[in-house]
Amino acid sequence: MTSPTTDHAKKLARLLREDLATAGIEIPHSLALELIAHQLGTKDWNVLAALTSRAGSPVAPDISPGVPVLRVMSVAQALPFYLDFLGFALDWEHRFEPGMPLYVQVSRSAAVLHLSEHHGDGAPNSVVWIPVRDVSALTRNCSPDRTRQHVPESIRTPRALQVIDPYGNILRFAQPPSGQ
Repeated sequence: MTSPTTDHAKKLARLLREDLATAGIEIPHSLALELIAHQLGTKDWNVLAALTSRAGSPVAPDISPGVPVLRVMSVAQALPFYLDFLGFALDWEHRFEPGMPLYVQVSRSAAVLHLSEHHGDGAPNSVVWIPVRDVSALTRNCSPDRTRQHVPESIRTPRALQVIDPYGNILRFAQPPSGQ
């Protein structure tokens, strides 16, 4: 497949909005453009538009960082840990139809995680390594006072914080050595 033009990316954004609307999720066109730009490996829509043209100047075939998919049995039970304790935001959720498993995206800064109730998505007790600028600041921000529902098991070293979510998934927040 050839690299998309901005016209093609706009068509993809329209299709994304239509598909999400069919699933009962309404998003503005600007958000759809941003999501398509991210999927195509650029920082945002402005960068994608600058790298392409309507005539078809191709986007470099860069690969974006992967997004870990963590298996959870219940998103409702996992979200207090991710949102209240770790300070992530709920970006979106998807369910094919009522009664089907839930799939959500949570993020904080540049860290993006997918939580899935789908059997076969992710493996129990997965490990995600997440670089952070300041482990001490993160540790202070993840105070058990922020939630009474779940205080995770944690291991703290001078340059790392490891916490375990309610389903055994391990999140290792690590501060790279100075100068890296």
